Order: sequence, then C-alpha cells, then structure tokens
Amino acid sequence: MTTTKDGTKTAAAFTDEERAAMKERAAEVKAARTASGKKTDGDAEVRAKIAEMPDEDRELADRIHTLITEAAPDLTPRTWYGMPAYAKEGKVVVFFQPASKFKARYSTLGFNDTANLDDGSMWPSAYALTKLTAADEKKLVALVTQAAS
Repeated sequence: MTTTKDGTKTAAAFTDEERAAMKERAAEVKAARTASGKKTDGDAEVRAKIAEMPDEDRELADRIHTLITEAAPDLTPRTWYGMPAYAKEGKVVVFFQPASKFKARYSTLGFNDTANLDDGSMWPSAYALTKLTAADEKKLVALVTQAAS
C-alpha cells in the first residue's frame, strides 16, 4: 500500500517481483548502451541466469535453452527482464519465464509478436510448463522453428 498526498491508501502499482524485473531490464539496456561496439556473450549471460534459478526452474530452463539453440541457431541468446530470451535481429522472439520469477504456479514459454506463429485470427503466444516430456519437446522444437522462420 502507498499513501497519496491527501492521505488516501492505494494498492501498489507493481509487485516487488515486477519492479525487480524492470530494474533488470534497465540494467540490460544500460549495459547494451555502454558496450557500444563490444560484442557481449549472450549465451554466457543466459547460462548465468539459468544457474541462479531454483532446481526445478533451472532443469527446465537448461533443457529449453538446449532445445532452442539447437532448433533455431539463428536466434541470439540474451537476457530480457532478467529471463532467458532468444532474439532475431535484436528483437526477442521467444523467452522463458521461470515460475520463481513472479512466484507463479508454473513456468512460461512465451513468444513475442515478432514470432512467426500467425495462424488465422487467433493463436497461442504463451505456454504453461511444469515439465517437458518427449512429446512436449517435439512440439517446442516445432514452435521455435516456425517462430524463428
């Protein structure tokens, strides 16, 4: 809760986790600006973020990272709001949001509007994940391949 000038109590606009993600994004943007011309190792940054995750998220994120980098080698690994993401021409196509990031029930594999997933007038752009089966992996690879095309 926050208090306005007139003493009225209002709910906070963002959760602590959302504010932390925004700060991470601001730091990513600042680092990209100060790097000017220096190539950063996005794969190392993504792997470092994955290493910080709790066990369940880390196992899922590590497998997703491997599947995405193998299925779509043209996508560049990077962090985005402190999460593993994969970009094409500087724009994030697909990202992994660990459950622990926002204290959610499940992790999310999400696709931004740059993903080539259009299918009629309505299609999914995010998937809830609790584990990956062989069938899930096959579907993920097909989605990422299509999204990156």
